[in-house]
Amino acid sequence: MRRRYLDEDDQDDPVLSVVNLIDVFLVIVAILLIALIRNPLNPFSHDKVVMVANPGQADMEIVVKDGRTLDRYKASGSIGEGEGTRAGTAYRLKDGSMIYVPEGGDGSEAAASAEQGQR
Repeated sequence: MRRRYLDEDDQDDPVLSVVNLIDVFLVIVAILLIALIRNPLNPFSHDKVVMVANPGQADMEIVVKDGRTLDRYKASGSIGEGEGTRAGTAYRLKDGSMIYVPEGGDGSEAAASAEQGQR
């Protein structure tokens, strides 16, 4: 009788294949949950995230997620629209620093802003 028990083959049991399928599905569900948690646009995170889709293209879109709110901004394709006046000129020096020169100044303001730009 003991010998007959050892000769019995467990590979023919259909329940074992179902158990293996359940294990595979559990692994897939765990991977999907990890991917959902690591997604920057996760609805459960309270972080502030900015995402740019199609940068530089005509259909560019900016998605801003701040906590639980999600705002979408679409590019209109126009550049420099709006009202306003010119306030001055900005210059980039060879060392990479920026200098802002306001319009209508007598030069003393330009020297002061040049000193601030080099600090």
